[in-house]
Amino acid sequence: MNLKRNFKRLTIVALLVITAIPACGQDLLAREAPIDRKMRAVDTVATRYYIIKENRENPAADLYADFSDKFAHKATPLPDHFKIDLRGFCMPTPSRVITSNFGYRWGRMHKGLDVKVYIGDTIRAAFSGKVRVVRYEPRGYGNYIVIRHNNGLETVYGHLSKQLVAENQYVKAGEPIGLGGNTGRSTGSHLHFETRLCGVALNPALMFDFRNQDVVADYYTYNQDTYGAESAEATRLRGKRGNGGYSHSDVYGTSETASTKQEEKLENEFGGQNMYHKVKSGETLESIARSRGVSVDQICKLNHLTKNANIRPGMILRYS
Repeated sequence: MNLKRNFKRLTIVALLVITAIPACGQDLLAREAPIDRKMRAVDTVATRYYIIKENRENPAADLYADFSDKFAHKATPLPDHFKIDLRGFCMPTPSRVITSNFGYRWGRMHKGLDVKVYIGDTIRAAFSGKVRVVRYEPRGYGNYIVIRHNNGLETVYGHLSKQLVAENQYVKAGEPIGLGGNTGRSTGSHLHFETRLCGVALNPALMFDFRNQDVVADYYTYNQDTYGAESAEATRLRGKRGNGGYSHSDVYGTSETASTKQEEKLENEFGGQNMYHKVKSGETLESIARSRGVSVDQICKLNHLTKNANIRPGMILRYS
């Protein structure tokens, strides 16, 4: 009898132990679950950190073989299609006037937009990215900057009077990078602005609407087959308008004032709105002064020219 009783007791205990084991396992898993979630969260944060760090060190690495300051741009094969994220942008200047379009000009390809700015105006980074080139080119861009962005684009800012950033510096969209100027091969103070993909110049008007101070959409998708027609239409809609004199308010709108002490001093000295003349073939300083009703001395002083300076068709001269 005692043997039977003891056997029953052992059987009951064994059953209790066997049924308790899964419960203990479940409790252990339940206790470990929050730890797993925390570890996953840590891994996600760490992964995000390394992605951000890699993008800062080498933006758009999947499109470009290297990050070098040895060249302003080096064309490589373009993908047939590429989606460019335009969100998080900043207009490089508040100027609304395009003085020269993207495309053929004077027998050669003009690979950017010329935007009217004054000497000393603040120029800002169009997107966040890493500064690749800061250099001076006397027969071309003058003082210029090239920035590579995570969306695949590189933006070029030319003819600056001063560069405010250094190579390999990370800049955020909207951060001041330079001052407007008239350096290099330039016909009057302006910003030469380029957008390049894999080193190939794309029409900035496909993405930027300077007149309305906005991008055209959240994304622009480059398509090799349709690019030419789209570029021509973008120039028609958002390119240069008019030819000749225009005022400071035409450039910046009525809410903007002269942006530098130099501009304010000249405006006080000569009075009235800032007015400009685009030089045509055959014109001289004397003929321009006569047609605008001002003196040659005034034109020279406003544009930092000497009386015997050579002027070329397309130059933009301030006369008031």
